Amino acid sequence: MNPYRYESTEPEFNLKPIRRNSRWVQYAVEFPSAHPLGYGEGDVAYGEYFQPLGAGRAPLVVLVHGWGERGAVPCQLMAPSLAKRGIACFILYLVFHHSRMPEAMKQHAPNLTPDEWYEGYRASVIEIRQVMDWAATRPEIDGGRIGLVGVSMGGFISAITMGVDERVGAGVFIIAGGNSARMTWETRRPIVEKRCLCSEEECYQVRREVYPQYVAEVATKGLDDVSPPKRCFLTDPMTYSQFLRQRPVLMINALWDEAVPKSATLDFWKECGRPPIVWLPGTHISIWLWYPLILRRTLDFLNSALTTRQSVLKAAGV
Repeated sequence: MNPYRYESTEPEFNLKPIRRNSRWVQYAVEFPSAHPLGYGEGDVAYGEYFQPLGAGRAPLVVLVHGWGERGAVPCQLMAPSLAKRGIACFILYLVFHHSRMPEAMKQHAPNLTPDEWYEGYRASVIEIRQVMDWAATRPEIDGGRIGLVGVSMGGFISAITMGVDERVGAGVFIIAGGNSARMTWETRRPIVEKRCLCSEEECYQVRREVYPQYVAEVATKGLDDVSPPKRCFLTDPMTYSQFLRQRPVLMINALWDEAVPKSATLDFWKECGRPPIVWLPGTHISIWLWYPLILRRTLDFLNSALTTRQSVLKAAGV
């Protein structure tokens, strides 16, 4: 069962220029979500597109923010910096962003129901994939060079997207991890993460006794042909880590992260095949005091990974 499938149609993206300088043009973008949540609100997805000027066919990086309004700030900082270096950027505002969240969800956020979390994840992954559909129609974007940069919850969503969509050529996951059991019960920010229907004991029992068999079946049969015993398996980045091995991934994490347990980060890192990981002294928030270093490491990694991907695709005649 792959909940991130959708009907791919001709992209209907509406772009409106809002800012311009000598390096890039910034557009406000709207498009209909291929996975409406049924509230009548939030069904129009929107974002910001930074188009580099004079860069030829540029790579595209989709920036995926964390929880709420403040969670988008790192993406808003990073996009102009990448664009002036010749990388097209799209900031997608998820249904979890305050400005887009339906009023019925806002009334009890962040304590969303399991259904709301699940459908929100589905909408988010599908909308990132819609952005990639749109990118393939843009003459200034090289659709063979697409990367994702996900921050916090956006890192979880980006990892899932990369796992289900091979068009993603590189992924940078910042202050993120996997293993939903550890994320739920070992976090020191329970108001955000406690969304489990079972007890702690039941959760860990399922993780030990049921989850490994499910992951093994997905590895042999594929995501589409295996029904998960628990729906939460489908929103756990660990489920998709097996599809990230041998693919370009960079992880940047905080040594003293109170939201994402170090154990959850390490579990995900191991299952991804131990990709490069950077540990910075800080918490889930104070890690951004290292923003210049985070930006430099992200830029260097994306340039290297997407250039290599371009060479591989060219050699293959794609």
